[in-house]
Amino acid sequence: MDVQAIVKELGGVMPRALAGLDTAGWSPASPRGIRQLTEVMLDQLVLTGMSLIGGRATPVALPEDRYAAAARELSALGVERAHADPPPVQVRTVRRHRIGHLSYERLKFDHEPALPDSLAAAGFSGPATAGAYLIRHVDGPRPWVVWVHGAGQGQPVDLFFSRAGRLHHELGFNVALPVQPGHGFRRTARPTYPDREPLANVAGMMRAVSEVRALVRWLQPESTSIAVSGVSLGSAVAALVSALEKDIDAVAVYTPILGLNTMIAHHLARGGPSNERLRPLLESEHVAAMTSVIDPLSLEPVAPGHHRLVVGAWNDQMAMREPAIALHQRWNGQLYWYDGSHVGHIFSRRVQAVTEEFLAGALTA
Repeated sequence: MDVQAIVKELGGVMPRALAGLDTAGWSPASPRGIRQLTEVMLDQLVLTGMSLIGGRATPVALPEDRYAAAARELSALGVERAHADPPPVQVRTVRRHRIGHLSYERLKFDHEPALPDSLAAAGFSGPATAGAYLIRHVDGPRPWVVWVHGAGQGQPVDLFFSRAGRLHHELGFNVALPVQPGHGFRRTARPTYPDREPLANVAGMMRAVSEVRALVRWLQPESTSIAVSGVSLGSAVAALVSALEKDIDAVAVYTPILGLNTMIAHHLARGGPSNERLRPLLESEHVAAMTSVIDPLSLEPVAPGHHRLVVGAWNDQMAMREPAIALHQRWNGQLYWYDGSHVGHIFSRRVQAVTEEFLAGALTA
């Protein structure tokens, strides 16, 4: 992207924020109105950064029939058969660390999911070093909260964004933050995830689901109950794990994403004509058939309805409102609307209070 395009993209942040803001009842002079506009601008800045930095270089003329075999196999398998039972956690290291006043452990484990043949043939199978950050008590089984991060995260600082210290010290929970493929200490390892290559997105999320399922099974002997939560990119992972694992007692998702490839396609035009040419591919029937095996709407969580929570952002500029509405309709659980943006909900004390009330009720019942 040239300098002129960069300037144009950055200059459009404020107009796009104003255009995307729900102005019904919005007051630009009030503290609440200023906060809402600031958060929507933050969403737009993140999207701008994603379009300027871009992803792994992908040819602009990927043939759609390249995905025909994967589309046939994955759609025929369906979600439950496509996601094979995960192999047990093979611990490589558990080391203690500290960030600020918070002590945690970094778990690394070897993991090789049994991916469908078409993904293996495309080079997405094989062993990987997975991991998680753990904060746990030492006095016996406790409730566990497994928190799946969003895109661009996966660092120890996420312990603060997820308020793991408060969940641990104030509410008495153990907390695990698995590191998704392509994030944190895994950012240079394959597969690149999320990406503009649709098969990489399917493989990356299937790996993440397998790893989190393996982690849940590893934690189960020292748990009294388990909740799995997911933010943005992690929302679909959490939703699928909550349906595939029978020992999940509660599930909460925040600013959820449903069709990862579709969402990427929606925002591709910001990167210029070369990116726009990929949009028909990402929205094609073959890619939709492949992506069906990572569709959170395909299954219902094992946990009862009152132990399911969807938090949507009314002014979400990244995933938009529709995924939260669709997931709530599918789950028939609790729905909470935050009046800010996709990114801004992380800092909301009200969302924090809703989360704590939900987890306390679901995990200590």
